Amino acid sequence: MTTLDAHLLALDMRTGKIVWDVIMEDYKVGFASTIAPLVVKDKVIVGVAGGEFGVRCSIAAYDAQTGKTVWKFHTVPATGEPGGDTWAGDTWERGGASVWTTGTYDPELNLVFYGTGNPGPDFYGDDREGDNLYSDTLLALDVETGKPRWHYQFTPHDVHDWDATQVPVLGDLTIGGQPRKVVMLANRNGFFYTLDRTNGKLLVARPYVATSWARQVGADGRPILLAGHTPNEQGETTCPDITGGTNFNPPSFDPALRLFFVNAREVCATYFGWQSEHKPGQVYTGGSSARPQGQERPYGAVRAIDPTTGERRWEFRYANPTLAGVLSTASGLVFSGDDAGNVLAMESRTGKLLWGFQLGSALWGTSPTTYMLDGRQFVLVPAGGSLIAFALPRDFRSPR
Repeated sequence: MTTLDAHLLALDMRTGKIVWDVIMEDYKVGFASTIAPLVVKDKVIVGVAGGEFGVRCSIAAYDAQTGKTVWKFHTVPATGEPGGDTWAGDTWERGGASVWTTGTYDPELNLVFYGTGNPGPDFYGDDREGDNLYSDTLLALDVETGKPRWHYQFTPHDVHDWDATQVPVLGDLTIGGQPRKVVMLANRNGFFYTLDRTNGKLLVARPYVATSWARQVGADGRPILLAGHTPNEQGETTCPDITGGTNFNPPSFDPALRLFFVNAREVCATYFGWQSEHKPGQVYTGGSSARPQGQERPYGAVRAIDPTTGERRWEFRYANPTLAGVLSTASGLVFSGDDAGNVLAMESRTGKLLWGFQLGSALWGTSPTTYMLDGRQFVLVPAGGSLIAFALPRDFRSPR
């Protein structure tokens, strides 16, 4: 496990005693770790965050037996390294590109896929001219060496804090008559993407929420920007807001229906940007955001997206935005929740609501999970300080 002060711990599963303890970075200058480790073969792969404090973040692999560092990849390249020319001067030293959430492993390609956070400072980009690699990027890293096989940057030179640290989902699809091994990601910037995970080629890019900063992605894979969406001291209004079209709450994919399910947020924000001085250990965002005056009431929705086209198949709308994750099952169900504390079960094919239950606290950042025990399937929902398990009666017989 990782700790908020950027330690990586190995615990004995029988006793709970610490076997080894690695200090990944110095929390006193702003580093943190919020990630669940990904264990691949003999390696424990983790990342560090802290971009809002002007630190330079990384992904690293540690030996599972000893905690010794095997490899380390900085998500912001230094001057002279590949991508270093996308940062002006020494701004790479404060570049951020946090790694907030756990990546995904492809055993066939022996790659791990990790999304990175925004460049620093968050809202003021005049000092850091350029694309600012590898911020807001999906990285495909070789498990043995940590070297990138390919990368795709969703939001070059981001000035709206649209981390690309959403969960990358793997699948096999037929697109344009050709079978593809893909990685899918509903991005915080409001676009849904399908990429070829063998080479990073963009296959699909389409908004799944209102996006006033850009409405399409060009043939070169870059968003086609609309004018008037650079934060300033007076404030400019852009959709989506800082929390994004979605965030770190996990989506889900049904390979039989070929549908991608995500909790989408329809919210805009007024963004402010100004030059700020970097001081180690202090917040370094270069601005802020606020809810715009006169905005229509924001809302949220579970949306089913066809990943071969980016088209929306159905939605189940909430009264307010939610940060609940999504679970889909092979039996044709989708489970999620709203900000009022309800866990909801829907039909995967249509979005029809089947049942709901008041938990007393909202799902926040996480989703229901499922497991089998003695031939009986359970759905486990974390909410607030509780774990609540649902299951059909033991003597239940399906009407089918």
